[in-house]
Amino acid sequence: MQNKGMVYLIGAGPGDPGLLTLKGLRILQKADVVIYDRLVGGALLNMARSDAEMIYVGKASGHHALPQEEINQLLVEKAGQGLLVARLKGGDPFLYGRGGEEAQFVRQHGLEFEIVPGVTSAIAVPAYAGIPVTHRDDTSSFAVITGHEKPGKKDSSIHWEHIATGIGTLVFLMGVENLPFICENLISHGRDPQTPIALIRWGTRPEQEVLTGTLDTIVELVQQNAFKPPAVIVVGEVVKLREELSWIESKPLWGKRVVVTRSRAQASQLVDTILDLGGEAIEFPSIEIKKETNLSGLHNAMSHLQSYDWLVFTSVNAVDIFFEELMACGCDIRELKGIKLAAIGPATQEQLTRRGLKVEVVPEEYRAEGIIKSLLAMSKPGQWVLLPRARGARTILPDELKQAGLHVNEVFLYEAVTAISVSPETIDEIKNGNM
Repeated sequence: MQNKGMVYLIGAGPGDPGLLTLKGLRILQKADVVIYDRLVGGALLNMARSDAEMIYVGKASGHHALPQEEINQLLVEKAGQGLLVARLKGGDPFLYGRGGEEAQFVRQHGLEFEIVPGVTSAIAVPAYAGIPVTHRDDTSSFAVITGHEKPGKKDSSIHWEHIATGIGTLVFLMGVENLPFICENLISHGRDPQTPIALIRWGTRPEQEVLTGTLDTIVELVQQNAFKPPAVIVVGEVVKLREELSWIESKPLWGKRVVVTRSRAQASQLVDTILDLGGEAIEFPSIEIKKETNLSGLHNAMSHLQSYDWLVFTSVNAVDIFFEELMACGCDIRELKGIKLAAIGPATQEQLTRRGLKVEVVPEEYRAEGIIKSLLAMSKPGQWVLLPRARGARTILPDELKQAGLHVNEVFLYEAVTAISVSPETIDEIKNGNM
């Protein structure tokens, strides 16, 4: 019997991948299919399963990858196949995201859905620009309004006469192209022309831009600065607080996009550091770690580990695979009693100490020449060395150890191969100098 599919409507947040909720991340990591919008960044997509089907359905002004009706059908089609579908939408799925329509369509076709709320750009984007939507000294009310409604629309649901003067802070989404219409309506319905206004483009992302003015000057400023969508518009006295509360622009890597070429398995710490410093980390893994399919050499060595005097690791990958196989053989770290450990550098050493192991040798120079020098200073001719490492690595390490009178058993655990999972969009951005 086929499993019944499920659709999760997930709010991806406003752009900063760190603003995805824990529940959203958990669903994304186990989804069979990810159907995502234009404003969902690559960093979030990298969090999905490597074998998940990725389908882009983004919409920009005047261009839709798929019309909404086909998106609805796609959700039903994939869930109807018994798949877990993550519908990844910018911001929150129920705030101008057409999430309600998609949920209705799924339910009407007898399938289940779940809503995973997201951090809305209406609050997060102003916050990243140093603008609180409410403040005790300025306003205790705010409203979120679509800025996409066509001028002159009959039966408009926007009551300008009420929002112009009755609400402290106004947040307009998708309104840059209608900015003249918005400003004219607010002023004509009683809002002070000198009311502060801010436009925040690509909010919460490293390319965030902020343009401020007043209701009677902002349209001209937008033209002068060639300010383009997408942007969140904030109207109200709270905009003045930006001068005091702006924070993210002061981070050392703010506005910088950094390409990280390490394999994804090893890049997380560097990526986190870049994000903490305000930059955007673009993962461009130049290599992938391919585990050897035949590990009989390692398994044979593990069957008589006590015959070795030294166990030498030259990479974190070697540590991970070695202990994965050790556990798979029904053994544990007790098998290493009496064996001295050497690590090529601090990262490799840390992977060993996390397992409760003491590392005797860590060279000052983190390469083969360094570990040769350090190891020869502590070893004796005739001792046995187990060297689990990458296929294709430099031969200087085993060669020099053998020449010094040590017996070396070199076993290959993995191979570093050229990565093929880089998106064409990332390649184009690098070629165009956008990093």
